[in-house]
Amino acid sequence: MRLPPDRGRPVQAPAPGRAARVDSKPRMGAESGPIDAIAADFAANLATNFAAVIAPMIDSTLPLWIAHRGAGRLAPENTLAAFRLGAAHGFRAFECDVKLSADGVPFLLHDDTLERTSDRRGIAGDLPWSTLSRVDAGSWLGPAWAGETLPTLAAIARWVIANGHGLNLEIKPTTGLERETGLAVGRACAELWRGAATPLLLSSFQPDALEGARTAAPGIARALLLDRLGPGWFDIAQGLACVAVVTHHRWMDAALLARLHAAGLRALCYTVNEPADVRRLLALGKAGIDGIDGIITDAVDRYPAAALA
Repeated sequence: MRLPPDRGRPVQAPAPGRAARVDSKPRMGAESGPIDAIAADFAANLATNFAAVIAPMIDSTLPLWIAHRGAGRLAPENTLAAFRLGAAHGFRAFECDVKLSADGVPFLLHDDTLERTSDRRGIAGDLPWSTLSRVDAGSWLGPAWAGETLPTLAAIARWVIANGHGLNLEIKPTTGLERETGLAVGRACAELWRGAATPLLLSSFQPDALEGARTAAPGIARALLLDRLGPGWFDIAQGLACVAVVTHHRWMDAALLARLHAAGLRALCYTVNEPADVRRLLALGKAGIDGIDGIITDAVDRYPAAALA
């Protein structure tokens, strides 16, 4: 059984220190004093919470099957060509990675550096979009893909919205720009998905990136990504008012699935390619508990029929 959408989810107060900051020292003057700082802090917290409450929630309920980076390993990852190929195989939801150019343009790329998936070298976030837009992001996979470009987040948003597809957008900041990237991606998504009916879920391994996205766009749902179940992960997910947790598939079992669902959190897994792993995850829903909520896979050619379910 799938969990319902997250509309109406209670909004938690921001973590201490996350609201607009005020001077902690008493201000001097005949008409000011320590009470002014207290009042300003209360007003800042009230404004933050009120904005979160009234912000319209964008649906974040994705289909069970999600194509990793567009089409897994069958096309240049994080490109429009990959998204189109994944859709041709029947997928109706996609995962991809987003970061910022040096001049603040959100675009798709997984690594900090360019060399693995393009014809350039160096840190992508150090370059302006005018340079990144000319990068060949396809020929590394083969000559048939030569000339494929790095897409902007705006281009991917237009494509998924026009085609009615869902998106799990991983905020993948250049190292050191976690909160800044979360803020920029949150603002961009709030504008790009304004009035759209297609599902959107923001995720990240970086809590600071999720906090930035929450500040900029409280009405867009968030998910905490985990490559291991380290100390405090559950409290972090709840503190960020996440609606889902996305783990490496090896960590997902019946106990974890039940714990997440009991807390009102959806449970998704990455990157699930082998049939034995798929069968194990799907079997969790036959053990008297709600089933897994999302399977992110590279093997878009192996599970096309399942993708339509």
